[in-house]
Amino acid sequence: MMLTAYDPFAATSAAFRALDQLAGRPGTARALSGMPMDAYRVGDKFVAHFDLPGVDPGSIDLSVEGTTLTVSAERSVPQLENAEWAVAERPYGAYTRQLVLGRSLDTDRLEASYHDGVLTVSIPVAEKARARKITVTRADVPSAVEGRTIEHESGSGEQRAVEK
Repeated sequence: MMLTAYDPFAATSAAFRALDQLAGRPGTARALSGMPMDAYRVGDKFVAHFDLPGVDPGSIDLSVEGTTLTVSAERSVPQLENAEWAVAERPYGAYTRQLVLGRSLDTDRLEASYHDGVLTVSIPVAEKARARKITVTRADVPSAVEGRTIEHESGSGEQRAVEK
């Protein structure tokens, strides 16, 4: 397994939305409920895409501790003078997502980029964990027949040692 996803704020943000509705504050800016993500392996890389529309790239923080990748970001509420909000449904605030990565990933070579509201994290599979082909070689000839070649006579099924 390459990763385990954990969103510590998913249940909490749902509770806050319910409290806003009970308090009679419909239409208030709601907290972010999570960071939608796609993750897959392609070749010798593990790739994850996080949807972060409207997030300032300077607010994105990535950290790795052991096998846990933590992605944090913040989407600020626009500060508009003399604005009277009619509807505020877009989520704002700070949020975090953690992924527990498999030990087969080389987190020292993690790369991240942010383009068009999508954070892409690419982590190579560690060299020692990559699939590789093992060459099977013929074992050395036993020392008792060293200098001899084993020949097989076709059709008879017999083998004999021949001095060379």
